[in-house]
Amino acid sequence: MVKNDRYVVKHGKDWAVKKGGVTKPESVHSRQSEAERAAKKTVGGLGGGEVRIQGRNGKWRDSDTVAPGNDPNPPKDTKH
Repeated sequence: MVKNDRYVVKHGKDWAVKKGGVTKPESVHSRQSEAERAAKKTVGGLGGGEVRIQGRNGKWRDSDTVAPGNDPNPPKDTKH
């Protein structure tokens, strides 16, 4: 099974979307919310997976499961 997980991490003064095990970010954004949206869009297009979000203090603050982008009946996410 291919892992489509992405991580939103602090990148200097900005926020980056990274794939696990890869040092170069896929994209860099000035706001954490922009990076989170980009990560969820990428993961959804790749068939679903997890998006983990790092807080300003460096600790993981949230994780969200993203369904496949073409799923006609996605699960109901009551947290977001």
